[in-house]
Amino acid sequence: MAYPTNYRYTREHEWIDVSGKTATVGITDHAQDSLGDIVFVELPKVGDKVEKGKVFGSVESVKAVSDLYSPATGTVTAINEELTTAPEKINADAHAAWIMKIELSDPKEIDSLLTAADYEAYAKEETGH
Repeated sequence: MAYPTNYRYTREHEWIDVSGKTATVGITDHAQDSLGDIVFVELPKVGDKVEKGKVFGSVESVKAVSDLYSPATGTVTAINEELTTAPEKINADAHAAWIMKIELSDPKEIDSLLTAADYEAYAKEETGH
């Protein structure tokens, strides 16, 4: 799976796509693949404040429940309501099935995140292949 090069990535397997001060956040294909069939997504609420590196929700699969960590600090401006009834959309296309959109407090925070190439190397290192 090729990771979109315009996204940035966290070591906790979230992606972020930034456009100006607005960012879209989801989980990586590697994360959904590790989780297996996703059956529930706990979403934040519009207006919630999220902080870089802090939990903002969770994803539940048939195997486990995993916390979701915000890749940046900001305010939630939208959530993907579709995931409440169709969480499997993340399994179908993790890099298109966004979870939340945020208004960034500091767009420079993104600079410390992994590039697509760095994330791909990290994911391979973590799984051993």
